[in-house]
Amino acid sequence: MKYKHALFLNPYLESASTSIMGVFPPTGLEYVATSAKDFVEKLTLLDLRYEKDLSDPNKLADFIRKEKIDIVCASIRWDRQFEDVCVRLNLLPDNIPLVIGGYKATERVQELFSICPNTQIIARGEAEETIKEILKDAPLENILGISYRKNDKVIHNANRPLPDVNTVAIPDRDLRRYRYRIKMGDVNVTSATYDYILTARGCPHNCKFCTFNINPLGQKRTYSARSINSVIEELESIKADTVVFFDDNFAVEPKRAEKICDLIIERKIRKRFIVQARIEIANHPSLLDKMIKAGFKVLLLGLESPHDHILTQLNKGFDSNTVRKAFSMLRKYPMFTHGSFIYGNIGEVEEEMMCIPKFAKEIGVDSIACSKLRVDKYSPLKELAKRTPGYHVTDRGEGYSDMYSHPALKKIGKRIKFSFYTPFKILKISWKFLTIGLFTFREIISFIIAAPFLLKVLLVKEIQKKRLGDSLRRIFISNK
Repeated sequence: MKYKHALFLNPYLESASTSIMGVFPPTGLEYVATSAKDFVEKLTLLDLRYEKDLSDPNKLADFIRKEKIDIVCASIRWDRQFEDVCVRLNLLPDNIPLVIGGYKATERVQELFSICPNTQIIARGEAEETIKEILKDAPLENILGISYRKNDKVIHNANRPLPDVNTVAIPDRDLRRYRYRIKMGDVNVTSATYDYILTARGCPHNCKFCTFNINPLGQKRTYSARSINSVIEELESIKADTVVFFDDNFAVEPKRAEKICDLIIERKIRKRFIVQARIEIANHPSLLDKMIKAGFKVLLLGLESPHDHILTQLNKGFDSNTVRKAFSMLRKYPMFTHGSFIYGNIGEVEEEMMCIPKFAKEIGVDSIACSKLRVDKYSPLKELAKRTPGYHVTDRGEGYSDMYSHPALKKIGKRIKFSFYTPFKILKISWKFLTIGLFTFREIISFIIAAPFLLKVLLVKEIQKKRLGDSLRRIFISNK
């Protein structure tokens, strides 16, 4: 073997105010690390969100030298912290090969080579097979799906075809050095642990806004499901208390989803499950009944907009009245519903954006998340954006218009959030968490005990940004 000790690195850090993001493991990195196990003598997986002693780049470099690591494979998945991550990677020992993968690395290949000069290889797209060839020291020109440096040029090899999901090894959770919990700063809020499972890749729908429908390489991953037995075997091996089904849509094949629920019940796999789905799941009461019995507690639903013309623009496949009918059914089930919305759509005005919290309250969704529209490289919306006077898209896919700049859209997003999350709504959310068993009474008490710490962090953050007064007014006064 050419490489004796490989380091697989999640290079992101979390501040105390955002450390709830540390609840879940870097599953994509774990998939690739698991594929690499047989091609190195030793493999270490580090998640810097949990490695406080190694958050200093100099200490991380010392660790790499001390452990005699001879190749580093890092994952860059988000725009958030992108520049900080690149600075951190640039401080690693420059005599050790650096391989970078992940969604954002795939999307920003040329830029990454420029600002991260010690990068040797970027593994584009799904990299489980690519990493094997890199570690086997195959000639770089023969490895599909990579970009690499050759002399003073960057060479981009042909894309790698997407693999059959049943050939991809499930993540080896024994590679982890810790268990994933809700943390506030360095404090574990509860003893409950969290994990992901991916039972299928891809989606049969063609929503135009979706940044995962077509990957940054222009490849569409058609819906491909793992065997039910492999899913159940993985669930039985997971030690975490709460598991998120990370499929784009768990209920693509309702009968398959029912069978998974049947086996969870039959095998007595007692966990709390969170799942992503579309509102069409409301048309399958038999599936919903079995999900309740199997321990499914949360439905994550892409609702996108209260306006039919925007839903049509996004090719969502349903209208607002369909959403209302679906929630008239979903409200009957003891599950927590979380709706995702998009604002800043092409041609959308502020009054339309501010209909989101009103619509969300009308249908009875328990919580919401709102994000600005993105128009990525291969998005079907790109042509519409080009044809729309006064609408612009940055190189990073951020949409804005002459009427609504980025700062203006950010303010609208905050108004949407504060209009929905009133103090009374937050109390209702807490009560529902308890009544459906998403959190135990002991865990709720732990949250209450930790609340002063979190409040202190948030207050300091607001004071530093000189916006505390505005935030308090939005919470306690503005509810238009």
